[in-house]
This record gives sequence, C-alpha cells and structure tokens, in this order.
Amino acid sequence: MLRKICLWACVCGLCWGLSSCFRSWRKNERDLRKHYANKPVRPTYYTIQNDSLRLFVATTGADTLPPLLLIHGAPGAWYGYLNMVDDSILQSKYHIIAVDRLGYNHSKHRKKRIVTSIDLQARAAALALSLNHSRQKGVLLGRSYGAPIAAKIAILNPQRFNKLVMLAPAIDPTKEKFWWFSKPAKWWVVRMWLPHRINLASFEKFAHAKELEKLADEWPKLQVPTTVVQGGKDWIVDPTNLDFARMKLAKKEAQFIFLPNAGHLISYSHPDLVRELVITPFQHPSASTTSVQVGTNEDHK
Repeated sequence: MLRKICLWACVCGLCWGLSSCFRSWRKNERDLRKHYANKPVRPTYYTIQNDSLRLFVATTGADTLPPLLLIHGAPGAWYGYLNMVDDSILQSKYHIIAVDRLGYNHSKHRKKRIVTSIDLQARAAALALSLNHSRQKGVLLGRSYGAPIAAKIAILNPQRFNKLVMLAPAIDPTKEKFWWFSKPAKWWVVRMWLPHRINLASFEKFAHAKELEKLADEWPKLQVPTTVVQGGKDWIVDPTNLDFARMKLAKKEAQFIFLPNAGHLISYSHPDLVRELVITPFQHPSASTTSVQVGTNEDHK
C-alpha cells in the first residue's frame, strides 16, 4: 500500500513539475494582447482549412514582399518567434509568416490527434505560402525539431526559396536525446495530467529517430542553399548534429556556423546574427561548403 502511495506521489509530482516547467514559456491570448498593446505593428492572423487540417498562421510585413517562413520546434507555437515577427527591419524586407505546426496551439489535423510525420508536418506548414503574393523566392527558417521539417519543405518546394536556415537542428537520427521524464511521459496516467502540446512533443520525440532516418535518404534532393548554425553549449540538441549536417550537405551549397558558447535558443541569444543570415543573400563560395566558427563576448547562451 505504501509503495502504491509513493508511486502515485511521484507521478503527481512529475506531472506538476512538467506542467510548471513548460507553463513559463507558454503565452495565451491575454499575454499576446498585452504584448502588442503598444506595438506599432501587430500580426495579421489567418486560418487555412481543408478537409484534413486547420493551420493557424501569424504574419507581419506586406504580402507583396518575399516570404520568410518560420517553423517552430517541439513543443512550441508561432509566438516562439515573436522577436523576429516584431523585427521592423525584417518587416520592411519580408512577408514574415509564422505557423503553428499541426497539433500545436491553434493548428490541428482533423483525422489525427498526434502528427509525428515530418512529411505531413512539412506539407501542412507549406500551405501558409499561399498567403504570399510576391511571386518571389523567399527564406525558410526552422529551429530545433522544426529544422528537419523546414528542410523537407525546401526539398518539396525548391522553387519557392533561395535560402534555408537551420538553427540548432535536430537532424541526426543517432543523436536523439531523451530526458528523465521521457519514459514516464509514455504512461497514460501521466499524459492525462499534461497539456496536449507536451504530450505531442513527447510522441514526436519517440518517433523522431525513425522519421529522421526517412529524411536521411532525402538530403541529396535538397537544392536550396543552406546555412546551419549550432551552439557548443546546447543541452537540448547534441552539438554534433552540426557534423551530421556537414556530412549530408558536403556536396551542396552550404555554410556551417559554430558558436562555441551559445545554447539552444539562438534566434533569441543571437538576433543580430540571425537577422543578418536572413537578409544577406547566400554567398556562393569557390568551394561548395564553408565552415565558420564564431566566438564573441555576446556568445554566451
């Protein structure tokens, strides 16, 4: 009896801990209204629907400018890119399109509650490009678990982009990290107490290695010039994912940037660098690939 009580106490503690941990970064509608109360530019929201899905999208910038499509990781939502969506310089140059991936925030698949397929996630997110009317090639950016989805979008739509940027990409199927709560998150009794977005992120993690194995055969099809950025102090994605990217993109137009002291959230810790990568046309070096190590006083997260 005592053993069962202890087990249930551990489960309840685990659920409360996970919920509290992820609650700190989640934003509700009131948070977003407060954030934009005094902003000169607010996003325009769209919902793209068909028989299979509902895709929620937030945009800033004129839709006659080239698209900048932003793909978030897991868990996450479009507002994970708030600093880029709100960037006045980016707004003047791009039609910024930030999506909620299937299952997260306001987006969902009508027939599948849990969508772990990189291919399905990519095809759904790419529908947001229909909002852009520039007829110009744009930039595609994905981070963490969103990076391989962004790569799949680029593979499927090479004519739509002139650059792919992957920040802290989780792309190596042999380097998938599992945390102390990963296995307990498989228990239904734990899942019933956790928010859907966290359960979806867990299921994505369980399926990620196999999904990345499928993608591994498709890297040769990638025709969009690519920049990969990885931090040396990233505790979420193994930094050796950069080596995997170098291997898979060895014969491609690709640039690799290593930030020795950076953590996982590069779009927030290095906003100037990310903005420069997005704005600057891809430099075509004499060699097909280049590798750069960047270390500055600001390279700290």
